[in-house]
Amino acid sequence: MASVPVPSTRHQISIGRLHAGQRQAVAAMRGRRFMALRCGRRFGKTELAKNWILRGALLGETCAWLVPQHVTATEVSVEVQQRLSILLEPGSRSGVVMRLKTGGRIDFWSLENPIAGRGRGYNRIVIDEAAFTKPGGNREVGSMQNIWETALKPTLYDNAGRALVCSNAAGKDPDNFFYAICTDPAFGFHEFHATTLDNPELPKRLARESHDAWLARRQALQDELKRDNDPLVYAQEFLAEFVDWSGVAFFSREKLFRDGQAVPWPTRCDSVFAVIDTASKTGTEHDATVTYFAYDSLASGARLFILDWDIAQIEGSLLEVWLPAVFQRLEQLARECRATYGHVGAHIEDRNSGTILLQQAQRRGLRAGAIQSRLTAMGKDERALSVSGYVHRGLVKYTDHAFHKVQVYKNISRNHLVDQVESFRLGDRRSHREDDLLDSFCYGIALAFGDENGF
Repeated sequence: MASVPVPSTRHQISIGRLHAGQRQAVAAMRGRRFMALRCGRRFGKTELAKNWILRGALLGETCAWLVPQHVTATEVSVEVQQRLSILLEPGSRSGVVMRLKTGGRIDFWSLENPIAGRGRGYNRIVIDEAAFTKPGGNREVGSMQNIWETALKPTLYDNAGRALVCSNAAGKDPDNFFYAICTDPAFGFHEFHATTLDNPELPKRLARESHDAWLARRQALQDELKRDNDPLVYAQEFLAEFVDWSGVAFFSREKLFRDGQAVPWPTRCDSVFAVIDTASKTGTEHDATVTYFAYDSLASGARLFILDWDIAQIEGSLLEVWLPAVFQRLEQLARECRATYGHVGAHIEDRNSGTILLQQAQRRGLRAGAIQSRLTAMGKDERALSVSGYVHRGLVKYTDHAFHKVQVYKNISRNHLVDQVESFRLGDRRSHREDDLLDSFCYGIALAFGDENGF
């Protein structure tokens, strides 16, 4: 780990060690005021940015860290606070403003605040995950372009400050701030582009693994990344290319079928579970949405099966009646699919009327848990991208019942699950389609194949 001697103290603070690819990025951007770092997943852009902002704070500079959502700002502030703990001024441990004994300062902002940074004077600012900020032109209040021009860029005038803007790519969209600064010279940004493969330290070398064996394993994993992801997803997520998603059906029916057909219910499985997504659409009416899944760890090929789904508009007072019916259906499906562990309950989005359902489940002794906030806080596009590899590899299938089911909802008779999944388009921010079943579809895949947080 690299350490920096702190002026006027006897301390040395670790700011992290940069790998060779990150050092190339630093060298390429040296001497530039406005820098754009476009990187594939796991390259280490956030670590590089933390290294850069920590150097500034230790030198007594006033700095800011800005991200699209509060939850991600908190994660970084906790780590930075740990690294700087011996230098923090008393009372400067809130995670929002950190004042150092060197005279340096780091402010943490969420870009959900349209006046983030306004009134300050910064030497350095980092905007992380910039492609996932609010799109729009510089006259659209609350858009990232507007925040940059009216709130952030002026904060750098006093001290001829510098800005480091980091992100993966997120499609071709002139209204997307990160796409604009990387492709339009008028913004004055110097861009450095790196892929996932440009991180020379991943995958990590195993204990007692020879260099040649590690190189062979590394190549195999890189080949696997390319093979197991949709080509456009691979280009965007791992090569950090700006991909044109217009008109592209993101979740292919072909991948959710087997030999051109939906599949029967499994004759055995490990367990059955449900994902519930509810939203209050009016003062009293709620959209109650549930998707049922079976998971089979022993299956060759597909392991997750979409068994059934339901969507309804109901009065809030009837939610208490609706929830037990979901668990009755879970029990029935567990018997039908001969689930070894029976049904393992429902995962519920903990917001809107979902919070009420979680309370009702607790009172009734029903097995239900909240979906982790890290997963629910993700944008719809990010969530779809995070599960796309599992669909592309054929691990998720429609069953006959789920695919052929037709239900009336808001006076429209159709298969609402299939319609929402197959009509989804990445980056289609102008779409106002119903999407609660799409959300439950993505949550279910993430929870089946990811860790306890759904990743």
